[in-house]
Amino acid sequence: MEVVPPGATAAGISGRRTLILGGARSGKSTEAERRLAAEPHVTYVATARPELEEFDPEWAERVQAHRDRRPAGWVTVETRDVAKLLDEATGAVLVDCLSLWLGDAIERDDYADRIDELVAAYRGTRARVTAVSNEVGSGVVPESAAGRLFRDQLGRLNALIAAESDEVLLTVAGRVLEL
Repeated sequence: MEVVPPGATAAGISGRRTLILGGARSGKSTEAERRLAAEPHVTYVATARPELEEFDPEWAERVQAHRDRRPAGWVTVETRDVAKLLDEATGAVLVDCLSLWLGDAIERDDYADRIDELVAAYRGTRARVTAVSNEVGSGVVPESAAGRLFRDQLGRLNALIAAESDEVLLTVAGRVLEL
């Protein structure tokens, strides 16, 4: 695999649809933000449930660190209806992250249809989209059925989004690898 400098591809041109995968704290969100830094208008799609910040101080600190890194001109939209947003979007969009989005879809028990809707919207969007997701398939097999369901469905979602992407990147220890 080739190591790619931040904000570039092996060909030197960023694609219209980019998927950035990685483990926890691997640099995937930072890389996504770097790739869109030159865009005059970016819609940052936060897929985490806002109420989590009220009950989890450590989570609130992580969210605040993400907010503090974003340029002042970026518009943040907190939604789990990412498909609708992508259907309507025309500028640059950063979706952070598909893993949190999927967790919500699984909790609502409508994940299969929502995955299909999201993939169709990603495929058809007019926007330049950079999507961030966790890569969890290299870890241990979860003991619980819920853990296995999440891991399996995230692997499925990542593969479907990757198939519709112009470029797919993997971040490991702050390094970016083009897949």
